[in-house]
Amino acid sequence: MPTTSRHLRRWQTITLTLLVIGYAGYYLCRANLSATTPMIIDELRAKGIPDPKVSLGDITALGTLLYAIGKFFAGVSGDLLGGRRNFLGGMGGAILFTALFALSGSLPLMTLAWMGNRFVQSFGWPALVRLGGRWSHYSVHGFVLGLLSLSYLFGDAASRLFMGVLIDAGLGWRAIFFTNAGIVGGLFVVTWFALRESPRAVGEPDFPPNPSNVYAATPATTAESLAVDHVSLTSLLVPLLRSPAFWTVCLLSLAMTLLRETFNNWTPTYFTEVLKLGKGAAASNSAWFPLLGGIAVVVFGLLSDRLGKAGRSACMAAGLAMTGATLWLMAGVTNPVFGVVLVAVAGFMLIGPYSFLAGAMALDFGGRRGAATAAGIIDGVGYLAGVLAGSAVARLATSDGWDAVFHVLAGVAWMTAAVSAISMVLQIRTRKGT
Repeated sequence: MPTTSRHLRRWQTITLTLLVIGYAGYYLCRANLSATTPMIIDELRAKGIPDPKVSLGDITALGTLLYAIGKFFAGVSGDLLGGRRNFLGGMGGAILFTALFALSGSLPLMTLAWMGNRFVQSFGWPALVRLGGRWSHYSVHGFVLGLLSLSYLFGDAASRLFMGVLIDAGLGWRAIFFTNAGIVGGLFVVTWFALRESPRAVGEPDFPPNPSNVYAATPATTAESLAVDHVSLTSLLVPLLRSPAFWTVCLLSLAMTLLRETFNNWTPTYFTEVLKLGKGAAASNSAWFPLLGGIAVVVFGLLSDRLGKAGRSACMAAGLAMTGATLWLMAGVTNPVFGVVLVAVAGFMLIGPYSFLAGAMALDFGGRRGAATAAGIIDGVGYLAGVLAGSAVARLATSDGWDAVFHVLAGVAWMTAAVSAISMVLQIRTRKGT
């Protein structure tokens, strides 16, 4: 990696810090529903609404569907319009819809507010990937995207711990939503004034893209060196959609997003219903899943930069196999300590490999021209399956219990591990020329 000036290193630090803290702020307006679900269920049950868990599962599923749909628009618009605009737009929209959700008094209004919240938040991650790629050399993209992934992992963990404190302090779920919206509002102002699109915006040369990206064979345009690439929609999409390896990553994203979103949506509810934790303790202890995942992404990111693409597939296969084993063990557990430990282990084994998909791998495929597009498609395809983590999981847990949920998810993890292992073998054979 070439040396950089002190001025550029300072701006790299500022930019990456803003992205980590800013995207962590997104999770104050996202993890709030999961953390307060037991409280909202009690309120809805008191109003005489039957099966409130299923109703909230439907809200979660519809929100995830809008999040998935938004990813496809967010990726393309991030590359066409610029990452900074989308990052700030997603943050501002999250503040607005979080406040609207707290003001709503009925299930239809809650549903519309949550759908709007998830749609605007879908613009955040593709924008972050684009900006992260702009501000770092491709030789360290695995490490840099691992650090940036701490935003949604440690941000998620910190949000849940914070909301657990607020719940124990006696705040209702509406007060928690308003508090979170106010905090993110402050982050929005700071990010608006300090975030820049690329090194060129501060008088420094841009970093080169990964030479193996899918656009490498197409003629470079003058626009590629600008802060915003004025390229056509066709030139962004066709090279990606023609890549079999890209579609394999999308397939992996389907399964891994289902696993991750199930933990994100239902861990506090599982803790209260099965492990018999209090609502505040359930919200706080649900932070172990993203917290251990945050440690994993740094470890896996460093390994991926050293081992290459086949190494990433190997890490994914091993991590998913262990995730399946952990999920299988969770069935039948009622001891609260053992249950929380298993959730934390699942976070480490799953999130490390998961972070590759719409992070370093998206930059590998998209380079400078299409990083946001690649991240948006990979995430969007994944969150189409993530819809099942809402209503489908709620219905299965209600009808057959949480043990059935864990057995199904274990099977998904093991099948995905097999796909990763096959991908690893094919990459090794390709590298050897056999």
